[in-house]
Amino acid sequence: MATTLIVTEKPDAALHVAEALSENESMRKIVVDGVPFFEVQASERRILVCSALGHLYSVADTEERSQSEYPVWNFTWKAKHLVQRGQERQKKWIQAIMKVSGEADRFIDACDYDLEGSLIGYMVLKYACRGADANAQRMKFSTLTETELRDAYANALPQLNFPLVHAGMCRHEVDWLFGINLSRALTQSALKVSGQYATLSTGRVQGPTLRFLVDRQKEIETFVPTPYWSLKVKLRIEGRTLVADYEHERLERKGDAEEVVQTCAGKSGLVETLDSTKHELNPPTPFDLSSLQGEAFRHFGMSPRISLGIAERLYLDQLISYPRTSSQKLPPSIGYEKIMRSLAKLPSYTTDTANLLGMERLVPNQGKKDDPAHPAIYPTGVLPKRQLENRERKLFDLVVRRFLASFGRTAVKQTSKATIRVERHRFVLRGSTFIERGWTTIYAPYATPQDVILPPLRVGQSALVQEIKSEDKFTQPPPHYNPSSLLRKMEDAEIGTKATRADIIETLYKRGYATGQQINSTPLASRIIEILNKHCPKVVDVSFTRELESKMDEIERGSETREHVLLQTAEYLKPIIKTLKTHEREIGQELTSILSEMREKSTTLATPCPRCGSRLRIAKNPHTRKRFIGCSGRWRNNCCYSLPLPQLGTLRMLERSCPDCGFQLIEVKLKGRRPLVSCCRCYAQRTDPVISGTGLTDSTGRK
Repeated sequence: MATTLIVTEKPDAALHVAEALSENESMRKIVVDGVPFFEVQASERRILVCSALGHLYSVADTEERSQSEYPVWNFTWKAKHLVQRGQERQKKWIQAIMKVSGEADRFIDACDYDLEGSLIGYMVLKYACRGADANAQRMKFSTLTETELRDAYANALPQLNFPLVHAGMCRHEVDWLFGINLSRALTQSALKVSGQYATLSTGRVQGPTLRFLVDRQKEIETFVPTPYWSLKVKLRIEGRTLVADYEHERLERKGDAEEVVQTCAGKSGLVETLDSTKHELNPPTPFDLSSLQGEAFRHFGMSPRISLGIAERLYLDQLISYPRTSSQKLPPSIGYEKIMRSLAKLPSYTTDTANLLGMERLVPNQGKKDDPAHPAIYPTGVLPKRQLENRERKLFDLVVRRFLASFGRTAVKQTSKATIRVERHRFVLRGSTFIERGWTTIYAPYATPQDVILPPLRVGQSALVQEIKSEDKFTQPPPHYNPSSLLRKMEDAEIGTKATRADIIETLYKRGYATGQQINSTPLASRIIEILNKHCPKVVDVSFTRELESKMDEIERGSETREHVLLQTAEYLKPIIKTLKTHEREIGQELTSILSEMREKSTTLATPCPRCGSRLRIAKNPHTRKRFIGCSGRWRNNCCYSLPLPQLGTLRMLERSCPDCGFQLIEVKLKGRRPLVSCCRCYAQRTDPVISGTGLTDSTGRK
């Protein structure tokens, strides 16, 4: 029988595609060597639906060589299990697809219709399906709803989007050339000098991003505060006390501020002018990925990577459209009214949807940004079939309310300003109120406008200065980046992609280059940037990275070739790597010194030994390999003081002390769990030996 093989990106997507295409409940699950496939009978054709597991193939060296060797210029694409350890599941997946593909005479790529999805599908068809990419068709969809999937199958594009595939390949290949050569140069330089291994990395996008952090850290640390003075005045107007500001926000000289205080204290003035202005506030634009990540961080504290992961789960559950989009536009073809009528079944949205459906026309306020692959993020109208966990529920509500708010009525805000003249000085009262709240009622609680209402005033009214004082202030340094603002900085600088920016930020944390939600760059990050600035400044140059990004965009548009961009990249990198290799020892010494300082700091506690006053350090038992806190005065003072440590998770010493005993607290981070905070001294004094219980609390203080 004629057989079609459809390749999707993830198992959940394969299930939804099979369910959508099944006729008369003809779908059945078959398992081939432990890998699930879905079989569907549609008319006279048998359809098999399989999935990849994300990227099953990756860029790799053409030769088997030591990981210490560099430079490396020759690469190929290989199955991931041949390149990375612990990829046995991927190996089994590829073998099963290879076996089943022999039964098919028609192939369709149904992976996500973006750069990464196009590359995943192409590699599976080319290698696992033995060259099926040449004649394969392409399904294009933005939601996993039954209607859209059926339509995408019925109107499958005649071939793959090869320019998009080549752009995806080139991006991975360029990043591999940058990453493997520059990272090995740094890592091996430090290893050859110190003999101790530390994973150091940089790359085409990682370098400029790290430079953003280091430059901001320097700007904050070298910031010189400038003093200025501001004035506040309490005015008594017809029995009411009102607080007004001086007409100039800041005064540069203390004497000027004192002169205003002396002149106006206890004096009477008059209401000189009254002004009122109305402002229209347009509804928000629909979410693209970066704006969703920004709002999720602002309201829920979710990192960009976490919010993207949750959004992808909601997409796979058919609840929202594909999240990796840069579009702020919603085409009428998605069916505005149909989506709202479905959402109306959820009590949280019944009133808002009813109000919107009662409007004469449904027209969203769309933004300027567009994406040829996908529209803005929107709820599909499919209702949850399972109980959403807390963060999923929050993000789903955020997407729904943003979608509905984009159709809302314009809000109208009235701002009021009263100027009070006292002697020759003026003070200002400001107020604001919403005449029409419009879309803000829909987007609550994410839009919470506050009214500041001025009492009725009239020109010529008397105002008595009850109290006036000057406040000493200082200018403030720029704020630290947080994960959300750093992602916006990367987007504004046009480096990275919507799919990779969050992962790059996470990598900076993993490498020890960044710490904290208000991101501090570490001394290691500063040293890395110093070295790169000295020996290869273009690697951390935003303009150069942006230029490469534009080249890859040109590949996608068909006006540039992958081969040409790769050749240019190699020619650019070769002298840089040669320079790094020439100065390997110098670079290694610079890195070793800072790595030693950081290791010392990360293993030495601020709290001294309670017995002999020596330093306490984190150490490992040479026989059992168990970690513990031990006294550095063991040999000098014969002090054997020690404390147990949790054996699982990553440890990080906190800059705060136990409220009970004053001992330095340690954070324990276990994969997939909240960070736990431990006081090792209190823990050691308890009788319960279970480390996951007594003695550990999460960041909220709960046991």
